[in-house]
Formats: sequence, C-alpha cells, structure tokens
Amino acid sequence: MAIKDYLRERFFPHLWCSGCGHGIVLNSLLRALADLGMSKNEIVMVSGIGCSSRISGYVDFHTLHTIHGRALAFATGVKLSRPELNLLVPMGDGDALAIGGNHFIHAARRNIDLTAIVMNNRIYGMTGGQYSPLSGQGIMATTAPYSNIDYDFDTVELAKAAGATFVARSTTYHTQQMTKMFRQAILHEGFAMVEILSQCPTYFGRKNRAGSAIDMMESYKENTTPIGSKSKMENPDLIERGIFVQKEVPEYCNEYDKIIEKAMKGR
Repeated sequence: MAIKDYLRERFFPHLWCSGCGHGIVLNSLLRALADLGMSKNEIVMVSGIGCSSRISGYVDFHTLHTIHGRALAFATGVKLSRPELNLLVPMGDGDALAIGGNHFIHAARRNIDLTAIVMNNRIYGMTGGQYSPLSGQGIMATTAPYSNIDYDFDTVELAKAAGATFVARSTTYHTQQMTKMFRQAILHEGFAMVEILSQCPTYFGRKNRAGSAIDMMESYKENTTPIGSKSKMENPDLIERGIFVQKEVPEYCNEYDKIIEKAMKGR
C-alpha cells in the first residue's frame, strides 16, 4: 500500500503548528506500515488527549481517541478482546508519564503486545505550554515562569525498569532510524516502547530560546549519539539513540489464553 492510502486526507491540512515534529513522526510511522504491507483492517490506533493524540484523526485505521492518560488502558482492553489486531498507541510526554504514568508501567510490566509511541516535546503544547514530567530542571514554561525545579524522567530507563521487552529512542531529525524502529517495534511480540524526541517551536522553543524548528532539529543531531558510541564516553551529557532492549518474554494475551484453557478443562 502507498502511504496516502493510510491517510484520511479529508482532514488535511492538519492542526499542528508550523514546525511541529509530530507530522514527521506520522510520516515515519506510515512509512513503516507501508514497508510491512499491513492492511488497514489489521491496525487499531488508540490515543489520549494532547497535540500528539491528534495523530489518530489523520489515519484511516480503526481508531479510538480517548481521555487524557488512559490510552494504554483502552488499548489493553482492545488487545485482550481482539488479540489478532496490531495496536498502536501514540502519546505525549505528559499524556504517557503524568496522569498516564501508572498505566504505562503496568502495561510494560504485563508485556501486553502493543506499540507505545511517546512523542516527547517536553511540554504540554495543546493546553498552553505548561511543564511536563519530561521538561527537566531549568526549563521555562507558562507554569514555571522562573524556571522549573522538577527533575525529569528518563523514559527509556523507566520503561526498562518496568519490564518493557522492546525499548528504543530516536528523534525527528533521524527519520530513517525512526522508521526502522517503528517496523521492529510493531513486529515485536510484547510491549514495545519507542520514544521520539519531537520539537515544539511554539511553546518549548519560544519559552526556552531554542530557536526555530530547524534549530531544534539541529540540536537533536548535535546532542544525541548512537548507543555505546565513543562520543558518549567523551561527553556523558549526550542523549543515546537506538534500541536499548529487545528480548523474548511470554506475551500477556497468549498467557491469558492458557488460563482460559485451564479453566475450561476444569469445568
């Protein structure tokens, strides 16, 4: 299938701000699906609330646009009832790890087969530029006019500690790597988390004098490095990109089916 076949073109032009990275994420995701040759009827996309969650309005799959922080809970219900379907769950940093943090760690712990995409722009973009759990210390936001004092999460480390069996990170600058990661995450049987560093020039960029969208994407080039590179040893502040975890562990729906089989035999 061609990329345009996966789109609801009648809803374009999109509502994202000029320079927002989320459209790049959508492009890479659709390229991954096209490369896999997946039928639209095989896919369900579940999103919550936020700039990132608008993505579900632009794809011609089965979609659920749910409530803030609860996308993984809804996706878990869909997957348990229809385990043959491929679940894609795009979330923002606040959506996934603030109100949705509990769902995130338990979906990872259970190893339920879905692909969680955390589009991390380090800000609540849709509601006015408030700081998020991933903003970090010293960041300026509408709710932190004198700078944020909260420490941020490392999404990769959190996912690893919670038991995710596929954990990866890329950026909107590294689009080919992102597409490859999406392909691998979708094919992985278990909980797959892909974090994408995505620029928000409207709020994060303006508040923190990070420049234009192009400047912010250039910063992803300069401030990230492949896992285990020599550059990371020389500069520990660089953010690593790549696949951090990829392992085979019994998947939740398969194990649940075994429980049903045991119960039916015992009747």
